[in-house]
Amino acid sequence: MSGNFFGNVYRVMTFGESHGKYIGLVIDGLKPGLEISLDGIQQELNRRRPGQSSVTTPRQEKDRIEVVSGILEGKTTGTPICMLIANEDQRPGDYEKLKNILRPGHASYTFLQKYGIFDFRGGGRASGRETATRVAAGALAKQLLKQRGIEIFAYTRQVGDIKISNVDYSFIEKNPLRTADPVAAENMLTAIEKVKKEGDSLGGIIEVLVQNCPEGLGEPVFHKLEADFAGALMSIGAVKGFEIGSGFKAAQLKGSEQNDSFYYDRANQRFRTKTNNAGGTLGGISNGEDLVMRIAVKPPSSITKKMETVDWDGNPVMFGTEGRHDPCICPRIVPVAEAMVALVLLDHLLLQDRMSEENNLEVLRGKIDTIDQQIFLLLAQRFGYIEKIAGEKKIKGLGVSDNTREKEVKKSWIASSKILDLDPEMSRNLIELILTYSKKKQQEVLG
Repeated sequence: MSGNFFGNVYRVMTFGESHGKYIGLVIDGLKPGLEISLDGIQQELNRRRPGQSSVTTPRQEKDRIEVVSGILEGKTTGTPICMLIANEDQRPGDYEKLKNILRPGHASYTFLQKYGIFDFRGGGRASGRETATRVAAGALAKQLLKQRGIEIFAYTRQVGDIKISNVDYSFIEKNPLRTADPVAAENMLTAIEKVKKEGDSLGGIIEVLVQNCPEGLGEPVFHKLEADFAGALMSIGAVKGFEIGSGFKAAQLKGSEQNDSFYYDRANQRFRTKTNNAGGTLGGISNGEDLVMRIAVKPPSSITKKMETVDWDGNPVMFGTEGRHDPCICPRIVPVAEAMVALVLLDHLLLQDRMSEENNLEVLRGKIDTIDQQIFLLLAQRFGYIEKIAGEKKIKGLGVSDNTREKEVKKSWIASSKILDLDPEMSRNLIELILTYSKKKQQEVLG
């Protein structure tokens, strides 16, 4: 099974199944000496874990992170970081009678068609359980981003047809829906409790914001920043849509309405945009404005309400899920969405750091030293051929000087210097010096 790796510089691999012994991850690409708070990682996992309220699954998982390698005394060692999370509240027996049924909205059919085998115990790798590993990797990334002043947060913007009217960011972690509107929170909770009693579920919309993102992140053409955000967020199993900035609303706007006009912020000595319809990127590269994106989260597929389906023999079955499931996954998707955005941002930031290192004085001097060595190697080669030419001249009884040849060489050097935009006087002096020592070398051979 491929597709378990994420990132180019900040590389993350996740593993494990919903009802296996462990889920886990390996992180590679971090230099040694970076300060990491394990408590900070645990706090993020606590935000995602099940059993937090009536709108989440009652499955009880502590989601305690265990660091196996790569972090020593609160700092990275430069070696791969491996983390494990134990699956403590396993009940694989709950799924035994489901293994021969094509469950509506679940991945069993497609997994079987692709691999010929499927872990029916809660969905295996297709389970939302695997997102805990994403949160752990993202929590580490968020710490490193915060050290550079970059903040990421998300909140539930809509549940079903209930939308927020006001935004109070301080309220997000004070309610089980992780929404930013106290009034909407009550209405959302009522709506979820209603569909839960009906054996059904609700989806919603989550908004993610990034503040203080530096300018210049993003790699055109195929790794535009928003393209990587889309790929990362759409990789979350419950996500069915992505937009950034004005998003799909842009299709209804005129160019004069969509375009963000620039102005110069003299107080901070930087260029800004009056609006942010672009959502913080232009040409796939961050422009320094807040990154604003939204994802559409589907209603959880596991519902007790009976639905028509078939078993693997094609026989009709009325199916409803039993067990412990979320009636709305939005509150638990919030930290997962933040984590995926953090993974993308840190990956692009580290890539940008590598580019910036090319402008470092010591790095540039090192490149010059390498070129100087190459010049000396070529000069050594040239004088090796000069000795061979002198040997041929000695056999044929020819003298050292060849004025016609010298004129051709000098003419070629001057022409090349013009093409390469080099100083002609420098080129003349160099070739005169080389020819002088070439003739001296030949004279030694000819005696």
